[in-house]
Amino acid sequence: MNTVWRTDGPCPCGSGAAYCACCGPLHGGEPAPSAERLMRSRFSAFALGLPEYLLRSWDPHTRPDRSDFDLDDTVEWRRLFIADTTGGGPDDDAGFVTFTAIGRGQDGRFEQRERSRFARGADGHWRYVDGDAA
Repeated sequence: MNTVWRTDGPCPCGSGAAYCACCGPLHGGEPAPSAERLMRSRFSAFALGLPEYLLRSWDPHTRPDRSDFDLDDTVEWRRLFIADTTGGGPDDDAGFVTFTAIGRGQDGRFEQRERSRFARGADGHWRYVDGDAA
């Protein structure tokens, strides 16, 4: 049920930029410059059905095994709203992003609110650590 996004069209993350200039390069291996950009790229990965990117951008200490992680293809991720960011910038090693993701599943429209925690690894890459329902 995942929406098919055009790579030359708007990015699923809602930034207003084209996918090829926004989340596309991060999905291709470029490091995210901030925790918020990583959050946006992870939303886009859910929308596009990119489980390998989601696992690669997850902190290895909290990441599930590949066999325990599968995307629900009955969910269509539609919109992302960033409510707040704390830290997560160029000079930080940690950050938080509070967001609402809007989706549609078999039971209709739903919202997922979360305050996600991110950490920058020794390699300079931001990674998702965990999150709490907001």
